[in-house]
Amino acid sequence: MSGIDPADSVDEAFEAQRDRLRAVAHRMLGSHADAEDVVQEAWLRLRRQDTATTHNLTGWLTTVVGRISLDILRSRQARSEASYDDRLPGLVVTADDGPAPEEDVALADSVGLALLVVLESLRPSERLAFVLHDLFAVPFDEIGRILGKSADAAKMLASRARRKVRGTGRPAAAGRKQREVVQAFLAAAHNGDFEALLRVLDPEVRLTVDTPGGVVVVLGATEVAAGARLRQRSTARGRTVLVNGLPGMVTWREDGAPLSVIAFTVVDDRITDIMAVADPARLASMNLPDPE
Repeated sequence: MSGIDPADSVDEAFEAQRDRLRAVAHRMLGSHADAEDVVQEAWLRLRRQDTATTHNLTGWLTTVVGRISLDILRSRQARSEASYDDRLPGLVVTADDGPAPEEDVALADSVGLALLVVLESLRPSERLAFVLHDLFAVPFDEIGRILGKSADAAKMLASRARRKVRGTGRPAAAGRKQREVVQAFLAAAHNGDFEALLRVLDPEVRLTVDTPGGVVVVLGATEVAAGARLRQRSTARGRTVLVNGLPGMVTWREDGAPLSVIAFTVVDDRITDIMAVADPARLASMNLPDPE
């Protein structure tokens, strides 16, 4: 091995891992820009590391990326905000006429985006455990070390996250029950029925609204229900749609201009996440179905 610069070997080893590390960070954070930042930080930490003591470079890098991503997720949660800048423009909106075989093909490209929407409903520890184990086959003992928990605790977190993810159904098949829960929410909001809203909202529901002034996040059933009841627009027209395969709706003003696109994540018959686009510029860039 004489004559080979050790730094070159580290560079090559890292480059061989870069795509995988970027994929892990993107699934964790839902933002390509944030994922690139995480991978770059992992690279800087590797350059400061004595690689002679690193016997499993893949595991070491995965651990570093996981810890950095977890810190970012926890920081977002503490600030009640998230990074949606490069994901919202990619929303796929289609008319919801009920499941049909041809829709599976039309929505196939939205599966990845739909999963990102679902992952936003998970707590940071759940998201890390699910992403690393179920999507990237990282053993639970390694996940436990990242979280500062036992392997069994990490396994329980992944199991809980898996139940939440499965509760949303396949993106191309928003089920009848999901539709009924969303319709119950819309009816309660239209009627200003606060108690009915609380019955269909998860206590820790998250509402994310993309406005011209930036992203606004509201947490908790009481706050979301109060806002839904107050912001009803009786003059707005709407129709049910699928947004990245999730149950949703589009509303239009009387003059035909789009007012909002809303997507709902339903887990165990409760709405756990609501994502709304209300920025006219972003709405104008989206391919929306015609009003009914």
